[in-house]
Amino acid sequence: MNSAQTPRVAFLASASSDAQEALQALVAEHGQHEPDEADVLCALGGDGFMLQTLHRHGALGKPVYGMKLGGVGFLMNQYQRQGLLERLRAAEPSVLRPLEMVAQTESGASVGSLAYNEVSLLRQTRQAAHLSIELNGKLRLEELICDGVLVSTPAGSTAYNFSAHGPIMPLGASVVALTPIAPFRPRRWRGALLKAQTEVRFRVLDPYKRPVSATADSHEVRDVVDVTIRESRDRVVTLLFDPEHNLEERILSEQFVV
Repeated sequence: MNSAQTPRVAFLASASSDAQEALQALVAEHGQHEPDEADVLCALGGDGFMLQTLHRHGALGKPVYGMKLGGVGFLMNQYQRQGLLERLRAAEPSVLRPLEMVAQTESGASVGSLAYNEVSLLRQTRQAAHLSIELNGKLRLEELICDGVLVSTPAGSTAYNFSAHGPIMPLGASVVALTPIAPFRPRRWRGALLKAQTEVRFRVLDPYKRPVSATADSHEVRDVVDVTIRESRDRVVTLLFDPEHNLEERILSEQFVV
């Protein structure tokens, strides 16, 4: 950030008592600005609150600096009240491009949403989902029988994708991961790495007997019959990280945990 001026900060906090206490202290010290008037947004909470902040304010195009005051903080910096302005000036940017999901439901509705981590399709009942997969209009998998399947961004690859045995991807790789969740047929299919520009289309083969939901980050759409996912062409967000613990380093470190 520009070191010649004091940045105008919009402080945003989750509902937790720790985050609310930090909010009051930081506003008292630095003042408060509305998000659309600020130079930077400072999100206080966990990764869930960071995603909420990106969904709510991402269209503003303002950089977001998070501080961990929640359970999971992969997208956050460590919380420290002192030296915030110096940390903001020294912070390194990580540019993220979300996925766009368009889901068609049994009722004929079309629902769109963005996902900074992943879009996941999951069975809604005890019966496995039956899905077909098309890539750029070409049928690649006629029938996948599974608990679900997801498409993950590099930033989200250490979250649900990694738990489902998907690959961890470095930032800037221009790829997304297509990862099955408990696949039954083909039993040994482990998914695929795709160019980020690939359009992925899932069709639910038996939506009435085997209903499926689609979730973009935390936005769930139930009873879907057709879901199309592509990288956003016009939406980007910038996260700010302390130089000693930036997002690229965190993603790398996750691959050497034993």
